[in-house]
Amino acid sequence: MPPDLLCRPIAHRGLHGPGVPENTRSAFRAAVAAGYAIELDLQPASDGTPLVFHDHDLQRLTGQPGTISTLSMDGAGQRRLLGSDDTIPTLQAVLDEIDARVPLLVEIKDQDGQLGPDIGPLPERVALLLADHADHVAVMSFNPHMVAAVHDIAPQLTVGLTTCGFAPDDWPALPAARRADLARIADFDGVGASFVSHHHLDLANPAVAALRARGVPVFCWTIRSRDQETAARRHADNITFEGYRP
Repeated sequence: MPPDLLCRPIAHRGLHGPGVPENTRSAFRAAVAAGYAIELDLQPASDGTPLVFHDHDLQRLTGQPGTISTLSMDGAGQRRLLGSDDTIPTLQAVLDEIDARVPLLVEIKDQDGQLGPDIGPLPERVALLLADHADHVAVMSFNPHMVAAVHDIAPQLTVGLTTCGFAPDDWPALPAARRADLARIADFDGVGASFVSHHHLDLANPAVAALRARGVPVFCWTIRSRDQETAARRHADNITFEGYRP
């Protein structure tokens, strides 16, 4: 685990706000200037290039219809985000921008739809791109198959699981038995994980407590106030935050 990821609060999708959209170079520059670690999300371009973008759909952040996976790398670089001059960056562009000044927590978004084995080429592309950045990068995903793939390709990278209680209303496509396995973090050891980032309202989950008792680092998402931070730090080693300054 890059040690700074345990001691620097982690800016969720960068230090974003009015005029500074999430997951942009502007948000990442602001986080670096404030001394925070950075969490970011990855989706694939049409050619598989890892793009820094959270949603599958483009509408919320660009105001235009379509899906992120239909954009070429060049097209992403020309797609402006609402309220700004920022465009959708590649992971390589962000690595160049940050230049290892702060640690990164990189989430690979699920491509399967059911957190299953149909993961496509994205984890391989990410693993190869980040293999030389193991001293300041950790990689995670809700999809355990993604985590296992990154670990197999680049075992020097720190990998972990993004987790929660997997409530049926939030995950209606998942069978009940699979949701139960995910909620008890049953895949942790099998995929080579060495940390979790868990939803802050479910930190009392016995599976989280059991991992922490083993010395496993526990991060949490997403903290939006000092009161939430105080409560979360009773159970978590670090926080991912937005909307206020820890």
